[in-house]
Amino acid sequence: MAVGTMGLHVLLVDDEAEFASTLAERLSLRGFQAKVARDGESALARLGEESFDVVLLDMMLPGMHGLDVLRRVREALPDLPVVMLTGRVGARDGIDGMKGGAKAYLSKPVDIQELLDVFHSLKETG
Repeated sequence: MAVGTMGLHVLLVDDEAEFASTLAERLSLRGFQAKVARDGESALARLGEESFDVVLLDMMLPGMHGLDVLRRVREALPDLPVVMLTGRVGARDGIDGMKGGAKAYLSKPVDIQELLDVFHSLKETG
């Protein structure tokens, strides 16, 4: 199956409006259904209302930190894959995210092909 035709329903959680809208548009152009939440609370609310195939979760969010959102997602939806994103340099965020149950960890700005490869691997293992 071609990666672009997977049609995954993606929740992108990021407070950087331009980054989030651009990435959501790039995903939509590749056949994904991408929705955006600007903070952890609205992401958790949206996950309670809609079904998603994967969550792209920024570490640094207003209010609730990304690792706290990850923990709550793991509690409520243990089988939902979460991919952590961060603009910060350093391995600590990635290590903490992976220990918390994230399936992958990517640095921002996100390379779209790298992200598509992660989605493809999730689809194969999922």
